[in-house]
Parts: sequence; structure tokens; C-alpha cells
Amino acid sequence: MIARQDDEETSLLQQPEQPMTSTPLPWDQFWIILFLQFPDSLVFQTLAPFIPQLIWDIGVTHGDESQVGHYVGILQSSYYMAQALTILHWSQLSDHIGRKPLILTALFAIAVSTFSFGMSKTFVGLVISRVFCGAFNGSNGVVKSMVMDITDTTNLPKAYGYMPLPLMLGTIVGPLVGGSLSRPADRFPNIFGRSELLKTYPYLLPCAVPAIFASVAWLVTYFRFKEVRLIFQRSCLDDTKCGNESVSTSAPLLGLLKGWFSRQSHTQHSMPSNNAMVSSGEANSEQVPSKPLPLRASLTPKVLTVTASYVTMAVLYMAFSSILPLFYATPIELGGLSLDPPRIGATLAASGLAHGIFQLLFYARLNDRFGAGAIHTAGVSSGIPIVILFPVINVLARVHGVGLIVWFCVAVQHALTTSLMMCYPCMALFIRAAAPNRASIGTTNGIAQMVAAGARIIAPASAASVFSYSMREGHDAWLVYYYLMAIAFLALGTSLLLLRDPSV
Repeated sequence: MIARQDDEETSLLQQPEQPMTSTPLPWDQFWIILFLQFPDSLVFQTLAPFIPQLIWDIGVTHGDESQVGHYVGILQSSYYMAQALTILHWSQLSDHIGRKPLILTALFAIAVSTFSFGMSKTFVGLVISRVFCGAFNGSNGVVKSMVMDITDTTNLPKAYGYMPLPLMLGTIVGPLVGGSLSRPADRFPNIFGRSELLKTYPYLLPCAVPAIFASVAWLVTYFRFKEVRLIFQRSCLDDTKCGNESVSTSAPLLGLLKGWFSRQSHTQHSMPSNNAMVSSGEANSEQVPSKPLPLRASLTPKVLTVTASYVTMAVLYMAFSSILPLFYATPIELGGLSLDPPRIGATLAASGLAHGIFQLLFYARLNDRFGAGAIHTAGVSSGIPIVILFPVINVLARVHGVGLIVWFCVAVQHALTTSLMMCYPCMALFIRAAAPNRASIGTTNGIAQMVAAGARIIAPASAASVFSYSMREGHDAWLVYYYLMAIAFLALGTSLLLLRDPSV
């Protein structure tokens, strides 16, 4: 049996020979992939509850509460601006030297930047911390490529059923940490009241938690993760074995880079994927070369269509996510809900728990029953009632106070958000299907993530700024919701361009 070559013009999920029986997930490595995602999720969710108060405390708004949302948006967008400029580079590089060294770089950036964020006393310092994290954190695209490396079409939906676990833990732990540990000297004077460090840096303690987790994830990845993706353009040099064995990248980053550059002058070989291996005797009989395509060759119509849908969906979700804590923190008379940081954190944590459990239990089943296309379209469609509920909740709070009926509507809004979040695993299937060949998975992911990150630059800043603008006296208080509704309809329109089933 001869190992077949991936056709550079045929998407990965359209190859004629596909396994018909479900392949078990490789848990020995998959659990590490899940774990190393946790710090990134934890950082974002930890910062969300106290960033509005932090912006107010550093005095950049000069006492104008309506300007808080504007600066929050700038701070969030600075991260995505830096990420948009670098994520394609990291993803392309991972196709050549492997995923592991880039994941280690990302975890290091998360730890350093989060500590720096907690010790920043100026708005410029906060922005620099987030820019550093965004520039060196290419984990979004690389992790998705890692999952695709160790799965096939039969177990990828199941794998993405587990992918919300770190997000769920992040949305549970992060808001609780950020909401309860911010300003600890004031909140817990008996415990932290004597700490001059925490009095000087009142937001250092909540920032230290995700930074420590990132450091632990760095150690776990360095010592336990084995590179199981295909490192293309490599030959049988030194003690690296050809055949059906996975590639180990436990060597330091410098050694990896030296090894990669030294291999460029040798014959280029590919290795079969972890889930489509042939027997050792057959594999040694012939190895068909495969290599990453140039960037321009990777920009196929399928890739561009999937990227457009992914971008609009991401913009919708990011705009909603940036508005939500602002809406909760804004006084009722200005159009919000007047919640304090602990209640904001508890609400976001409960929502994250519900989202994660639902996706874990039901996503793979729904995908088998309805297909990724239908789930994705339903998800972006849910953005319409999600937006409508914002002014409804505020009107009810004005009339009845923050009572049972208000919390019921909040619960409904978060329940609908579960459908929107399930668009992310759907898009992973579409991205894999659009990849020109297996060697270009990292590049294809990088294209989608780069454009999405670019769109996310606009989404948080614009949504938060429109929110602040609409809250001012004399302005249309519903202007921000018209803006969000336009994004929702755009996302729905692009979702209709996708195939109903990415595997056909």
C-alpha cells in the first residue's frame, strides 16, 4: 500500500479515502492541548470584571463616567491589533518548525504581560502590556492547528465538544478571581490590609493568578507535550526517525530552529498523520512529499469564503462580549443595569459554566444530526434576539428594578449566547475543509485568525465607543443596539455562503 498524497487542490475533508469508523481521541496529548488553552481564557475573563473600575481609578477619563467604555474599547482593541500583525507569521512558522516552540512563546508572553498589567499605573502602561501579549501570543491559530493535527474527520467534532472545557473553566474562575480579588486591601482588610504592595497595586493579585497558571502550563507543555503534527520539509537526520512515528520537539527552541534550517538543504519528506498512519512496513516503502503552499496559493475561494464568515461571526461575538460588562456596570438611568464587580463576575461565571456544559454534552450530537452549516447559521441568527434583549432588560430594570423578571431575561440572553458560541467549533470544521492540503493547515488557520484579529480591533473599540456615545444625554440610547443589529445581519448573510456540510 502506498501512502497517498494530499491533493493541493482538494480540501482535506474532501479526500476520497476517509476512515468510516470513529477514531478514538489521543488523550495522552489532547489533555495537554486543553490545559494549555486555560491561561489565555483565564486572562481575558479575569480582566473583564474590573477593567471599567480600573479605567476609572487611573483617572484617564477625568471623572467623565461616559468615557469609560471608550477607553475600555481601546484597551481591548490594542491586544487584537498586535495579534493581527503577528498571528499569520506564527501560524506559518508552525508549519515549518512545529507547534510546540510557538506555544511556549505564547505562554511566556501571557505570564509576563499579565504581571505587567497588574502593576501598571497609567493607561499607556496597560496598553503596552496588552500589546506585548497580543504580539507574542499566537496560540489561537496554533492550538486549532494542533487539534487538527491529531484528529481526523470522524473525531474532530468530538474533540471540539471538549474544547469549551478550558473556556468554561476560564469563564467560571476568571470572573470570580477578577471580581473578588481586585482591590483586596479594601475588600479584605483583615487579610490584605497591611500589604503595601497590594495597596500600591490594587489589581496585581487577580492578575497574578492567570500569570501563575500560564507559567505552570509552560512547564507542562515543555516537559510533557510531544509534537505529533506533521513537520513537513524534513528528512531523516540525526536521531529523528522516518516512518509512522510522531515527531518529538522536546529539544530547546534554539535546537529546533537550527535543525529546521539545516534540513532545508536535504531531501524533503512528509510523514503520515497520527490518525491516518499506514503500517511501518508500508510506510517505509514510500513516503510521498508534501509541503506548505505559499501564502498566495493558499488564498483559494473556499478559504476566503470561510474567512469572511468567520470574521463576521467573530466581530458579532466580540462586540457583544465587550458591551456586556459595560452594560452591567453602567447605571440604570444611563441605560445599563447598575451591577457591581462581584455580581458581574458571578453572572459571567455562571454563564460560562452553562455554555461549556451544553457544548460538551450536545455539540457532537447536534453536529451529527444537523451538520455544521445548520448549527452555524442558527448560531449567528441568535445574535438578533441577543441584541434586542439589551434595551428590554434596561426598560424592565427602570420599571421594576433589578428583580426576578430582569434576571430571567438575562438568563435568556445568555442561553441564546450558547448557540452563538457553538459557531466556533463549526468554523474549525470549515477551515479544515478549506485547507488546500494537510501541510498548509497552519497557514489556513493563520489567514482566518489574522483577518479575524484585524476585525476584532474594530469590534471592541467601536462597540464600546458607540455604547459610550449613546449613553450621553441628548443622544439616542439605542444607537449601540442598531449597530450590533447591523453586525448580526452581516454575519447571517455571510453564513449563507457556506456549504451546509463541510465534509461534502
